[in-house]
Amino acid sequence: MSAPVPAARTALVTGASRGIGAALARSLAAAGLDVALLARDADRLTGVAAEVEAAGRRAVALAADVTDRVAVEAAVNEAEFALGSIDLLVNNAGLVDTEVPLWEADPEEFARVLTTNVYGPFLLARAVVPGMLARGGGRVVDLSSGSGTRDSPVMPGYNTSKTALFRIGGGLHAAGFDRGLRAFEVAPGVVATDMSTGMAMHADRTDWTPPEAVGELVAAIAAGDLDPLSGCYLRAGTDTLAALRERAAAGPPAGRRLVVTDWDSPS
Repeated sequence: MSAPVPAARTALVTGASRGIGAALARSLAAAGLDVALLARDADRLTGVAAEVEAAGRRAVALAADVTDRVAVEAAVNEAEFALGSIDLLVNNAGLVDTEVPLWEADPEEFARVLTTNVYGPFLLARAVVPGMLARGGGRVVDLSSGSGTRDSPVMPGYNTSKTALFRIGGGLHAAGFDRGLRAFEVAPGVVATDMSTGMAMHADRTDWTPPEAVGELVAAIAAGDLDPLSGCYLRAGTDTLAALRERAAAGPPAGRRLVVTDWDSPS
């Protein structure tokens, strides 16, 4: 078991120019973290950076594509130079594919979704985690989804990608926990963003997850409050912080990991 990991002082959030990513940047700044913001839209990033700075924290705007290895490595270097470290990585950038079954899916769209949603977090973690380990630890959060835990008739690219994130986060936990690395798969619920409100499955939805619930959960992870739950799947808007803190105080849980059960095991 590694020594306790200090609370994060800095964070890098991808997909930070709008939606959940921008909300997370604001929440982390309000929690006292300096924030590096990464997205492709430089103009939108400037606006979010101004909000972080208005909260009294440092902000670094990084215009980059999460699927571009060279750009990602350069952005991480810039963030570490500006902030001194990246203590928390939040892999939020992502795409959804058309709501059709697999045999109707567009192959190029499928590949594009997997590249953004899986290869992107891989590149970010690969660039950020070595620095965390050198400093004695850090935390990685993947914005996952309940869609990655169950079968779905549509959106094969999105569902496959969110399942893959469990293997990325689980692998980081398995390989890095004893060296101070903590990894979490966080489902944000259904937040009313440009992406979600345009989906047919949410056309009549009225019970949206408030973005503040996602921000509170990630801020608690940044503070180290939930470190014993590293490797687990957490759900904003469903899990309360009080319940998660109680669970963390009880020690590492056996559940909330993506596994295949045997024939006679309870589902």
